[in-house]
Amino acid sequence: MKTDTIAAIATAMSDSGIGIIRVSGESAIAIVNRIFRTRSGKEILLDLASHTINYGYIVDDYDGTDYKSNIIDEVMVSIMKAPRSYTMEDTVEINCHGGVLMVNHILETVIRHGARIAEPGEFTKRAFLNGRIDLSKAEAVIDIIHSKSQFALKSSVNQLKGSVSEAIIQLRKEIIYEIAFIESALDDPEHISLDGYQESLLEKTEYIISRLKKLLESSDNGKILKEGIHTVIVGKPNAGKSSLLNLLVGEEKAIVTDIAGTTRDILEESIHLHGISLNIIDTAGIRSTDDIVEKIGVERAKKYASNADLIIYVVDASVPLDDNDYDIIHMIEGKKTVILLNKSDLKEVVTEEVLLNQIRELGHEENSLEDIYIIKTSTRDNTGIDLLEKAIKDMFFKGELSFNDEVFITNMRHKEAIINAYESMLQVKRSIEDNMPEDFYSIDLMSAYSDLGTIIGEEVGEDLVNEIFSKFCMGK
Repeated sequence: MKTDTIAAIATAMSDSGIGIIRVSGESAIAIVNRIFRTRSGKEILLDLASHTINYGYIVDDYDGTDYKSNIIDEVMVSIMKAPRSYTMEDTVEINCHGGVLMVNHILETVIRHGARIAEPGEFTKRAFLNGRIDLSKAEAVIDIIHSKSQFALKSSVNQLKGSVSEAIIQLRKEIIYEIAFIESALDDPEHISLDGYQESLLEKTEYIISRLKKLLESSDNGKILKEGIHTVIVGKPNAGKSSLLNLLVGEEKAIVTDIAGTTRDILEESIHLHGISLNIIDTAGIRSTDDIVEKIGVERAKKYASNADLIIYVVDASVPLDDNDYDIIHMIEGKKTVILLNKSDLKEVVTEEVLLNQIRELGHEENSLEDIYIIKTSTRDNTGIDLLEKAIKDMFFKGELSFNDEVFITNMRHKEAIINAYESMLQVKRSIEDNMPEDFYSIDLMSAYSDLGTIIGEEVGEDLVNEIFSKFCMGK
């Protein structure tokens, strides 16, 4: 592991009130001490206690005479001595005036006096390598930075506090106990008996399988929490799709006219509904057309809808259904869908009953109707949008999303590791039921133990660690 001293800008590269340059490593305090002076011109940092904040100046090219002519900026310098720091190394943070030029000037000065530029995520990587946090907590740091909703943020904070780590560590304890017992019994059969052990191991195996299954079930919601609900708005031309997008976004993002086919390309926006993030795509109106450009837009709409988590199908309830609607109804089969009977302020031609009958006639299974919500709306009068928000919450989170003691798996790497561990535990169960020798159990138990270990970083190689931290921003 590298132990040299690293430095980076820890705040956004933009004009701001304060900028922070973070320095970490065995020479961090000594390096900053060379360029920091109190108002009286003293070098004091080497003699100060940990966790102190000190007022003074950053100076450059100071020759020991008049430091005031070499002042770069007026600063506050925080000192955190090892191991009581984020990296568990000596760490110094220089709080200066914000602005790209200023923070870059001070960073360059720090580099000239002995530090090097930190790699992306290197501060958090050092925290992991020095044992302050495990790998799942380290990954939670970047998830916090990239959170797209309040729920995603809270889930990431819970992971940083150890929600995932604690669940995985407990499962590994359960597994390693059984491995140790089997190995001990095989090594010393005179003193440790395996009589009746299959029954107790089967009970423990089924318990672990159920715990792993629950974690896997949480990953669907976890993905949505982290990335948002991939939502596509579809409908015939002039049904009110673009008006709906503008209403949800809160500004005129899409052009709205009475001319059918106005939207020909894809419009993408992210919005938040009660803390849930929706990544919305407004598509071209779906209809048969000879217009080459519009036809491309229709094909794109169908492609995006096929990959969506949620489809919002906007129906003009003031005109009868036609072949274009039937095409869309076929397209939403098997998809979570909210159908908006729009233009409810006009005379209603398409009712919920008419629409449901048509959906059934076109071959939708009865149980698939559970994934379809039908709501009357008017984008002109701004009615029904509150019901749309409630329907989405019911559809994806059964109406409520609680963070009391629930663990959400939001990381695909974690999910894959849990799937592998789950399969190994199923193999243990099959081996028990087939009355296989005990050493067969140990092989698959150890495989599950190792797979879970990759989540917290106990069974990972250097290449994977480097790949994970390369996705971090500079200065974190």
